[in-house]
Amino acid sequence: MPQRLSRRALLGHTLGLVGLVVLLPGRAFATPRHRPRPLGPHPTPRPGITAAKMMTPAELSQRSDVSDAFEAVRAIPQVIDGLRCHCGCAEIPGFYSLLSCYEGTGAMALICPICQGEGRMAARLHKDGATLAEIREALDAKYG
Repeated sequence: MPQRLSRRALLGHTLGLVGLVVLLPGRAFATPRHRPRPLGPHPTPRPGITAAKMMTPAELSQRSDVSDAFEAVRAIPQVIDGLRCHCGCAEIPGFYSLLSCYEGTGAMALICPICQGEGRMAARLHKDGATLAEIREALDAKYG
């Protein structure tokens, strides 16, 4: 039969645990973030690449949470095709670039906040006049 704790002992243990939580750094209790290993160099944009394999705006009409990212990527497929995705999806068969994350009805970018963030960031930087090299550097700094 397990030994019962007195109220005083229970209170002492509880306060000890609370004190431990307060004294330990916050990162001791944080959920570890998966950081994929570097996936190699950014790909070379393919000549004549288009957004033809992406879902249409009509197909995305019920997905207002991601439609802006898809539209931003759709406007600059030749830039997005020169970027590596940092979420780890590069190991999926048939993957080539960040553009691959936005292609097809099962597009990884529908569910992946990293793919979405990279697409939005790349589009914003491109709109601000950044070169492909500058966009790559910024994505690597934030996501790599």
